[in-house]
Amino acid sequence: MLLFVTATQREMHSALAPFGALPPLRQGVAESWRVAGREAALLVAGVGLVNAALALGRALALPGLEGAVNFGVAGAFDTDALPLGSAALAVREIWPEYGLAREHGAGADARALRFPLWGDRDAEDAVWDRLDLDPDHAAKAMRLRPDAAWKRAASLSVSSVTTSPQRAASLRREYGADLENMEGFALAYGCFQAGLPFLELRSVSNRVGSRAAADWNLAGALESLGRAAAGLLG
Repeated sequence: MLLFVTATQREMHSALAPFGALPPLRQGVAESWRVAGREAALLVAGVGLVNAALALGRALALPGLEGAVNFGVAGAFDTDALPLGSAALAVREIWPEYGLAREHGAGADARALRFPLWGDRDAEDAVWDRLDLDPDHAAKAMRLRPDAAWKRAASLSVSSVTTSPQRAASLRREYGADLENMEGFALAYGCFQAGLPFLELRSVSNRVGSRAAADWNLAGALESLGRAAAGLLG
């Protein structure tokens, strides 16, 4: 069984409604469903890292899970490289808010805190503030078909959406991120802890750091998400 996770009902409907009528969805409750002849569970986690972690933690108790797929929208730091409406697979998840806050610039220094999220601080495999992902391996393990044309992107998860170009520039400089989202790190980390394949598919809804209407197209991103999900699930 596959677990499909979104932050909102709108994202879930945009991604999966083309496959048929979805069951009633409640935040934090995994609902049984079938897609393309396969058993699935639909989980609307709610917005933000805390909601994502709590909802996923409960869902990981479901029997027979083969893997988890996170569908959602995200902001792009560079909309020339990742235009509005384009689809991308996450190859890294970053949590820039864990650690000691930097005096200058955005984010925190995780290693300065001296307590990794997971593992011994001197171990090479300790998890500090980022996780590398292998979307192609995860897709193969879940028998999914990612489009080779989709961009591979480093995704940064925040609790507060970036609203200024100055903060956007600082985050990109410090972390080398391509996308900004609000749930991905928690989901990736939870699946890492559980040894469960994880795939994160995002469509670009906005330019990070801008509130100008010209730099946003949520409706277009949701349409793109549905097309990408259809290709992935076949």
